[in-house]
Amino acid sequence: MTYVIGIDPGLEGAIVLLRDNQLKEVADMPTMAAGKHKRQVNAAQVRDILQGYVESADHEKIEIHLEQVSARPGQGVTSMFNFGVSYGIILGVAAALLIPVILCPAAKWKKRIGLLGSDKDMARTKAQMLYPDADLALKKDIGRADAILIARYGGE
Repeated sequence: MTYVIGIDPGLEGAIVLLRDNQLKEVADMPTMAAGKHKRQVNAAQVRDILQGYVESADHEKIEIHLEQVSARPGQGVTSMFNFGVSYGIILGVAAALLIPVILCPAAKWKKRIGLLGSDKDMARTKAQMLYPDADLALKKDIGRADAILIARYGGE
């Protein structure tokens, strides 16, 4: 059996678990307040989610496929720094739990899934086609869809 964790690392992202390409678990990225009007990824809750997934795997092979992030033109310095912090939290938690991480550039996984250059909401449509029972009814569920598709990419 193969267990694959897919992670969209943004504040609106998600963490999912596939077993033999079957969707087992979906968790929105846990966040907490980080000032008056700011949020950040909650490292303790990320640890709890990932630890639960490891326990679900029951000593079987498990790995994380994490969307690789980098600075993009037009994004502010503060927002990119905060995104990098989120990314670092996920890498740190994975290392502490001894879960191997494979970085997935967006262009690669989107190309293989057939979404390169498409509207962002097409990821939700594609994930719903592959996993009709997934809770992806709302536009805000794009992070869940991305995480599902990243895991699917990793499991192929």
